[in-house]
Amino acid sequence: MAKAYVAAMTAQSLDQNRPVPAAVSIWLWVVAAMIFCMVIVGGATRLTDSGLSITEWQPLLGAIPPLNEADWMQAFEKYKLIPEYQIQNRWMSLEDFKFIYWWEWSHRFLGRTIGIVFFVPFLYFVVTKAIPRRLWPRLALIFVLGGAQGALGWFMVASGLSERTDVSQYRLAAHLSLAVALFAGVVWTALGIHTRRVWQSAGENVMALLLIPLIFLQIAAGGFVAGLDAGFASNTWPTMNGEWIPAGLYSAQPSWRNIFENALTVQFNHRLLAYAIVLYVLVMALRGPRSAWVVMAAVLAQATLGIMTVVLGVPLPVALVHQGGALVLLALALWHLHRLLLRPVSPGMVHAIA
Repeated sequence: MAKAYVAAMTAQSLDQNRPVPAAVSIWLWVVAAMIFCMVIVGGATRLTDSGLSITEWQPLLGAIPPLNEADWMQAFEKYKLIPEYQIQNRWMSLEDFKFIYWWEWSHRFLGRTIGIVFFVPFLYFVVTKAIPRRLWPRLALIFVLGGAQGALGWFMVASGLSERTDVSQYRLAAHLSLAVALFAGVVWTALGIHTRRVWQSAGENVMALLLIPLIFLQIAAGGFVAGLDAGFASNTWPTMNGEWIPAGLYSAQPSWRNIFENALTVQFNHRLLAYAIVLYVLVMALRGPRSAWVVMAAVLAQATLGIMTVVLGVPLPVALVHQGGALVLLALALWHLHRLLLRPVSPGMVHAIA
């Protein structure tokens, strides 16, 4: 039994110390880039009100778009049956419908493509033992959650097909949050694929770690902003419609609904959280290494983009750059934490983390 244990530990050590091919790292970064694009296309789908243009979920056959005029008319007739068309889009021609259809189709097609690009190389790398065994469960979980993301996307779309003229902001925020979590998981794995990180409870490490959920929370709040079109609730800065604390912040009852359903309150809270993150990262940068100042620069750029998005009336290009900037900021925050955990620490005070 002792021999078996020693053999198992030796095999594990060899597995962890075996060089990982560069192809694995490239594959993970490609997947991360594709998820990044997926989030941007999803944002464009929301901002162009395209998300309800495809009224069915066909995981396989749905990859084939309308191929002729009859197919287009059939898809258009199905769209005409939902409240969005009947209440606010009766003016649409077939050509107008095609515009929103292609946005939604591209979003779904990119999701399917990401699944293939992730799963096929993953199987190959597992069979060829190019990926350390310690990463198999994490990567398998990422794939499963990716599939769940597709189902959650349809669950979101379904919320706008019968009674609403748009999707539920709760489901949209959940859909966005899961995409961001997948992006973060792939980026974190890619950063550590050729290194081993260790944890030490130093103040700067803790601050870097806590920044991740702060950014994640802000992105989720941004999902509610998008879901409620809350970017239009106020188009002035630094005040909101001329007031520092605008009237109507808690006009809905019960009060908790304002946080998720009152567009003015949702934008107000999104701003407050942005200010909090700016101050938090400034403190982190003043006591941290140079990488913290890179994060600081990204935070300031992202805050500026947010202000521009609001003041300019949520133009599509600026809004999409702002959404992409959130993922760039998250990736840089992960990179900053990764760099901190690579620093040498005293023996006996650390434990390995993946």
